[in-house]
Amino acid sequence: MWGQGHFSRASATESVSFSGIVQMDEDTHYDKVEDVVGSHIEDAVTFWAQSINRNKDIMKIGCSLSEVCPQASSVLGNLDPKKIYGGLFSEDKCWYRCKVLKIISDEKCLVRYIDYGNTEILNRSDIVEIPLELQFSSVAKKYKLWGLHIPSNQEVTQFDQGTTFLGSLIFEKEIKMRIKATSQDGTVIAQAEYGSVDIGEEVFKKGFAEKCKLTSRTDISEEKKLDPGQLVLRNLKSPIPLWGHRSNQSTFSRPKGHLSEKLTLDLKNENDAGNLMTFPKESLAVGDFNLGSNVSLAKIKQDQKLIEENEKLKTEKDTLLESYKALELKVEQIAQELQQEKAAAVDLTNHLESTLKTCIDTRMKNLAAKMEILKEMRHVGISVRFGNDLSDAIQVLDEGCFTTPASLNGLEKIWAEYNLAQEKIKTCEYVNEGNILIAQRNEMQQKLYMSVEDFILEVDESSLNKRLKTLQDLSVSLEAVYGEAKEGANSDEILKKFYDWKCDKREEFTNVRSETDASLQRLVAWFQRTLKVFDLSMEEPLISEDAVDNIDEILEKTESSVCKELEIALVDQGDADKEIILNTYSQVLQKIRSEERLIATVQAKYKDSIEFKKQLIEYLNKSPSVDHLLSIKKTLKSLKARLRWKLVEKNNLEESDDPDGSQIEKIKEEITQLRNNVFQEIYHEREEYEMLTSLAQKWFPELPLLHPEIGLLKYMNSGGLLTMSLERDLLDAEPMKELSSKRPLVCSEVNGQIILLKGYSVDVDTEAKVIERAATYHRAWREAEEESGLLPLIFLFLCKSDPMAYLMVPYYPRANLSTVQASMPLNSEEALKVMKGVAQGLYTLHKADIIHGSLHQNNVFAINREQGIVGDFDFTKSVSQRASVNMMVGDLSLISPELKMGKPASPSSDLYAYGCLLLWDDKVKSLLCSLIYYRSSMTAEQVLHAECFLIPKEKSVPNPEKDTEYTPYKKEEEIKMENLDKCMEKTRNGEANFDC
Repeated sequence: MWGQGHFSRASATESVSFSGIVQMDEDTHYDKVEDVVGSHIEDAVTFWAQSINRNKDIMKIGCSLSEVCPQASSVLGNLDPKKIYGGLFSEDKCWYRCKVLKIISDEKCLVRYIDYGNTEILNRSDIVEIPLELQFSSVAKKYKLWGLHIPSNQEVTQFDQGTTFLGSLIFEKEIKMRIKATSQDGTVIAQAEYGSVDIGEEVFKKGFAEKCKLTSRTDISEEKKLDPGQLVLRNLKSPIPLWGHRSNQSTFSRPKGHLSEKLTLDLKNENDAGNLMTFPKESLAVGDFNLGSNVSLAKIKQDQKLIEENEKLKTEKDTLLESYKALELKVEQIAQELQQEKAAAVDLTNHLESTLKTCIDTRMKNLAAKMEILKEMRHVGISVRFGNDLSDAIQVLDEGCFTTPASLNGLEKIWAEYNLAQEKIKTCEYVNEGNILIAQRNEMQQKLYMSVEDFILEVDESSLNKRLKTLQDLSVSLEAVYGEAKEGANSDEILKKFYDWKCDKREEFTNVRSETDASLQRLVAWFQRTLKVFDLSMEEPLISEDAVDNIDEILEKTESSVCKELEIALVDQGDADKEIILNTYSQVLQKIRSEERLIATVQAKYKDSIEFKKQLIEYLNKSPSVDHLLSIKKTLKSLKARLRWKLVEKNNLEESDDPDGSQIEKIKEEITQLRNNVFQEIYHEREEYEMLTSLAQKWFPELPLLHPEIGLLKYMNSGGLLTMSLERDLLDAEPMKELSSKRPLVCSEVNGQIILLKGYSVDVDTEAKVIERAATYHRAWREAEEESGLLPLIFLFLCKSDPMAYLMVPYYPRANLSTVQASMPLNSEEALKVMKGVAQGLYTLHKADIIHGSLHQNNVFAINREQGIVGDFDFTKSVSQRASVNMMVGDLSLISPELKMGKPASPSSDLYAYGCLLLWDDKVKSLLCSLIYYRSSMTAEQVLHAECFLIPKEKSVPNPEKDTEYTPYKKEEEIKMENLDKCMEKTRNGEANFDC
């Protein structure tokens, strides 16, 4: 389509030279052919058109005008008819180049859009100056049909019909213009062709124009034209005129003298033909009487009757003439339709002829392409489509199905009796009774040992691992094809339905494949016979009719068979088929999972049996020896005695009147070495205790009963934390007065590690509770150790001379949160790392059902300013006692409102204290709202996954636009923060309640 959407700037000018004379055949451009597109129609022989080669120029002009004209100033003063301006078209409000044709008034001007040919009346305000680079000749040219002119007596209606008819042939259509001449006003006179249609001939045939004779090859006769101003006003069109929306035809001017001439001509023709002249009745009667003739009244009536009949005949003549014109138009339309149908029939015949010429070639190529797909499909196979893989899986499950070992039932029965005997020993309190139970257990142990050997031997012979690997591979391959299986009931009916369906499908497919093979063999046989017909070397001639007949039938049958097999193999299955396959797949997968579970159970029992056999091979009919542990204890006793002697010797040398410094240093080195040896043996002792604990828990629960002197039961109850070989006076301890406000604390070094020794005053009642609480804490730490977020406990030991319990923990000097924030506060990144570690510590405690109860800034440690851990608490106090101590962060109490109301401590109260510790970081206010304002629904695990801990905080550039936004979410956050501030204020004043 050509229109304002396809404008372009034109940086280069294209000028058209008008010499002022008519250029005819001698001109070099004579008979030059141009491809143009009609853009505006003036009358039946005159129109404007654009060269197809100028399409890009139009687009460039449009782009340039759209940039220049909106900023250009309106034209002031007189308008130059020779100058090109920019005009704002009223219909699409786009800018086009125009020239002023006529100044209608001070505000109105008639302009022509020179790149399209149409005209419009514009306000002066819609006309602007354009730069010099856009001051070049028009893209559209004015053309006139060669050898035609508008009749001088043409009526206005026929004039408009001719204009519309020419528009239907030319407007927005690609036509060829064969140039014949150029008029003095620049109009190009040319022969117009649209395909094989001569447009001028069509206009002439319709009677909208007459042919004119040229008197000279160098001169063109001037036709009688409409007034230029009237012609322009008749053609006020848009750059893309729509022929269904033309201007009101009443505005067109009629040629002068047209009606009078036509009336005279009509009267003359009627007189020449011998028709009577018609006059009004009144005029005739008056004339007769005025003439005073002797005409009788009958004569007058007869004349009047003739006049009436003449008028009636004239009316009938007009009616018949209209009918004739309508019939003539209908005949012409039918002739055109017949011509079109004839052309279509010719095209169809040509197409059929060309198709028939390549029919065999096309069919053979299509058949060959389908054969390639068929070969590939047969090579790959369609096992999945017919459920062959499921059939194979069912066969694998049936053939090598793993069954419960025969020895397993007897083994489980003996295991149950053995475990019952072990439980009796574990609860026994007397040695004599224990010996009887041990003897019974040992007898059961012999039976179990023999049963275990039989079970292990049977499992080893069953290729259990190989079967499990087969099942896993089978499961993976099926899941890769069918995906996730749906849950369903275990039913043999599903498998029976699958086998019936598979047999039917297989039979159908076998028949189709056989039919395909037979058709292909017939086609191959035909080719072989045909080859013999055209082989000149064959001595025995073949009759061509017998050799090459029925090829169409053979091809049709072969194509049908191949397509049917491809359809079965490639077209998606129906819903019923899919349901059968998926149900069968679910059934097969359930059988696989069931067998895998059985194998897993047998493997677990096999593993336990192997471990049992390995452990009891050494201790069969006897208990483990504690001699090695006693030997370690004896060595420790000797080392501690030597260490005490050296300490006394050092003190004596230091208190002598003349101390020998070198001797003292030598003794100190010996003391250090002895102390290290003591701790080395203590660690060996712990390893031995761990081994005995494992044996007691699994196989020999009688160890604590038979050997009470080693204190194994106490060690087990303490979770491996308690040691009886460590004493306070063996440590080179330095009192920590600054940390000893509540309990005696000393600092020492053990194996290069600085440790802190905490002393707790205990009595007979509190000693067991301290061990139990410390053991529970220690077990929680051992679950994750370094990842637990808790301060580790190294040793717990009891003083032999004083009622004191000592707890050994690592010492991190000046690493508690209070000291760090007072000296060099953590930045945002460090704070998030530390507080995430603290949240992990609370999560570890709460998961073990431990409530810290006394979380504050002095027992939260920032190790190396990047790892946060939670410190231990006072193991002599209960949860309620620990939670009742009022700790402060600045002027903010760490006791949660519900504790102040007398409610028991809970994980929520720990998180309240944790939230108060976060107050020094503004980046976590959203988390604070959940911890303090909405903490009842917040857990330590949820804190760990808070956004501030998952996404590193980056410095953001302030955005004034975002700062001005006030969304409902932002308003909600502001309300939360206001409530939080109020809650903090109430907490400081001791007025907070649980709803805060």
